[in-house]
This record gives sequence, structure tokens and C-alpha cells, in this order.
Amino acid sequence: MNKELVLENERIDDLEINGFRIIQNPFYFCFGMDSVLLSHFANIRSNVDVIDLGTGTGIIPLLLAAKGKGKSWTGVELQKDIADMARRSTILNEVEDTDPQELFPAAGKIRIIPEDVKNLKKIYPHGCVGAVTSNPPYMKEKTGIKNPSDTKYIARHEATLKLEELISTAAYLLKSRGSFFMVHRPSRLPEIIELMCRYHLEPKRLQMVQPYIDKEPNMVLIEGVKEAGRELRNLPALIVYKENGEYTDEILRIYNKL
Repeated sequence: MNKELVLENERIDDLEINGFRIIQNPFYFCFGMDSVLLSHFANIRSNVDVIDLGTGTGIIPLLLAAKGKGKSWTGVELQKDIADMARRSTILNEVEDTDPQELFPAAGKIRIIPEDVKNLKKIYPHGCVGAVTSNPPYMKEKTGIKNPSDTKYIARHEATLKLEELISTAAYLLKSRGSFFMVHRPSRLPEIIELMCRYHLEPKRLQMVQPYIDKEPNMVLIEGVKEAGRELRNLPALIVYKENGEYTDEILRIYNKL
């Protein structure tokens, strides 16, 4: 069965949690620590339907499903080849959604939609979901790009989805008091907070991620709650490496290594 699901240049990686695995192609954009940290940061109740915007190979829905965070998970990915890889991972883990007629997948199932995030307002009703997650492109689109259709470029740059489009779509999809969870770069934080407030996603929790204790953060995890009151909790920074270059105990616990 595995051979039928894995295409040329692809591999199966063990996610090391509840037996879940993922199909990846190293010639494309493989998932990184940011997705793992976001799945850990996201506080999602077990009765909540989740939509992941720009899901890539489906890593965040797979990790959330493995952790039991949420009731069902829908991953939205513009690039059809990557979306197909994510769909095959749901088959590999026996969590593929088999009833696409319903608005959301059945409990415990994952649906992958090969669609542009900007089109979701035509597909879903306003205020329909309890949680939205995203590990979006971090960098603004630059001028003079030679290959804007390149898979890795799209994964890293806002070539097809701007930050405001992402946040406004999350706000549209979320129910009142629903949560939006995102990982991004600290340098974009002023813009992130301004846009979240503009679209009534009140920032409620924020955690910086530092590579070393004496280095400035290179990631930020943030939760916004739709139509909530103003009160932001700034959590203690998450340190990735010890002085000797080994993972800290907190990172090892997140990766289920401790």
C-alpha cells in the first residue's frame, strides 16, 4: 500500500506521535520546526472543527489529529501537487475524509482541499468554524522574481497570499470567540497585531521563539480570538538550543523525545 501512495522522489517520515507519518518530497518544501511548535502552541478543544490555511503537505492537520486537538481538520492548499501529497498522507494514516458532501469532515478525519485561500469566502459560510491555523509565507513578495511559480518560492514569499488576505479570511471563517493560531517572523509583529485588531481577532497569547537564550527571537507564535476583549498574555520565550547546540528539554518534550 505504501508503495502505491509514494511517488518518485518522495519519502515517508515518521512524526513520532501516535504512529502518524507524512509523505514528503525533499525537492519541494518539507515542514520545519515552526509547524511543530504551532501544533504544540495551539489550544484547541476536542469538539472543534479546524481549518488550516496554506497547509502544504498537511503537516499541521496531521499533527493536530495525532495530538487529538480538534474534532476534524481541513487543509487548504493552492498548489495541486502539494495538496495531492497531503491527501495521500491522510490515506497513509487512515484519516482521509470520505464524505466531501458535508461542510466539515467526520470526527477524526482530515480533508485536503486544492484551493486558493482567497476563494474560501465563496465556499464556506461566515462564522462556521471554531479554530483556524496557519504557517504562512513569512516574506513579502519582492519585485523582479525570476520564477514566481516555483514551489519553494511560494512557500516562503507572499506571492499568492498576502498577510492581510490570510487574516481577513481567518476572521471570516471563525465563529465568535473562535481562535486563530499562527506562526510568523517577529519583524512582522506590528503589522500582524494591527491587522488582527482590524479584523476583530484580538491578540490573546504571544510566545517568542529564540534559537539560543542570548539571541533575539526568530519566530513568534500568536493566538487571536474573534470578538474577544483586549488582554494579551506574553508567555515566557521558548529557547530551542542549549549552549552546546543540543535541544533544550522543552523542545525535546515537544518532539516527544523526553
